[in-house]
Amino acid sequence: MTTTTAFFAKIRDYAPLSGEAECAFSALLRPRHYAKDDVVIRAGDVPTTYAFVVQGLLGQHYVGPDGDLIFKYFFPENRIAASVSATLLGEPSLFTISAIEDSIVLEYDYAAFKALVAAHPDVAAFHIAYLERHWIIEKEPMEIAFRHDDAMQRYLDFIRKEPKLHKRLKQHHIAAWLGVTPESLSRLRRKIAFGRVGPA
Repeated sequence: MTTTTAFFAKIRDYAPLSGEAECAFSALLRPRHYAKDDVVIRAGDVPTTYAFVVQGLLGQHYVGPDGDLIFKYFFPENRIAASVSATLLGEPSLFTISAIEDSIVLEYDYAAFKALVAAHPDVAAFHIAYLERHWIIEKEPMEIAFRHDDAMQRYLDFIRKEPKLHKRLKQHHIAAWLGVTPESLSRLRRKIAFGRVGPA
């Protein structure tokens, strides 16, 4: 399966595309390789592109007030990595997105994509469905959990919902996402291993 075939197979999970729309969308796609730790979008820059992850893993992060690295979001295969609000507003990104693993992506220019959305209702339907699923339905409960659940409950939920991603991430990545130290994460893992808590 080619990279563009994989891309459009995933797009059709959200909405059907006409051959004309697929051809026009395909013309925007630019394959790129990012080595581990390469920066895809740098905080402070105005982003202009989205990146569909064909292979690998990207992470969205920022530096907290105490100088700690805080991960906000992870983008494994078949996800679109972007600093969405900054791209929409044409403002500097508050986050950096970098490669956690060697990654292959398909990048496309947002302005050109926006014109495509205006010209093709099926592309617009895909865009709306993607934003609804990943930036509202998924992210809203996550934001609430970070306000109300303790680190253990968030960690258990993460293991339950993202078992494959959990196995791929290093301990310091998970700790930076939970907002705890690696030592605190080790203690949580020991409690789970010894059966002192269990998945919800």
